Amino acid sequence: MPPKKIGILAGGGALPCRITDACDKNDQAYHVVVFEGQGDPDAFVGKPHDIIRLGAGSATIKCFRKNGCDHVVMAGAIRRPSVAELRPDWWGIKFFAKSGAQVLGDDGLLRALINALEGEGFTVIGADDLVPELLMPQGLIADIQPNDLNKQDIEIAIKAALSLGEQDIGQAAVASKGDIIARESAGGTDAMLKELVAVSNTGGVLAKTLKPNQERRVDLPTIGPETIINAHAAGLKGIAVEAGNAFLLELDETVAKANDLGVFLVGTDAEGHWS
Repeated sequence: MPPKKIGILAGGGALPCRITDACDKNDQAYHVVVFEGQGDPDAFVGKPHDIIRLGAGSATIKCFRKNGCDHVVMAGAIRRPSVAELRPDWWGIKFFAKSGAQVLGDDGLLRALINALEGEGFTVIGADDLVPELLMPQGLIADIQPNDLNKQDIEIAIKAALSLGEQDIGQAAVASKGDIIARESAGGTDAMLKELVAVSNTGGVLAKTLKPNQERRVDLPTIGPETIINAHAAGLKGIAVEAGNAFLLELDETVAKANDLGVFLVGTDAEGHWS
């Protein structure tokens, strides 16, 4: 059954806005909950939205029910809050108590959250159900071509990223000259790249993949212009992203930035190949 009205849980970045744009284009009713301190409320001026803190689960549920939402989608980056910032309400306390060890990893936490939302009567859908055109295509996206050493590093970085995903740790890794020089942790891809800035001319390759067996309705890998800028600042030669399992945002700007900075961008299969 198609959604009557979609509740959008909005974190940071451009993805939540691309979803509201798609809903507007397709006459799909929606209501946005912008997580305080995570998403940008100014991006939703003129659109139906409320600003609610991340730990106020009960307020979020009541907001969606009040506005007639029957489906829910999660979109955008969520910075891990401290316990003090989270301040879970009674709904949140019950959620964490019931979920237990499930919430120790990102994917476990998100699976538990999906189950909790479905237990409240909502149907949880993936952002890619609403904006499939934003999924990373396979093949070279920008003008720069990877050389043979880059291709070797792509395969190594993809393998490392998948290994991290199996442990529910991260979705990205960097390989340079045949060695892994960085692995994503709780801070995310941008934080990992910024740590590499101090290491000049790494010449490496960033790879981003979907975690094996990941709940794909939430937390698909995402890249955009900032990823290109950060990769270049870290001295990387290029970026490889698992095609069909990640979002490529702001396509024209991302490609222009990659070409300007001399960074290759390629969508690959799960083994790092694209042709």
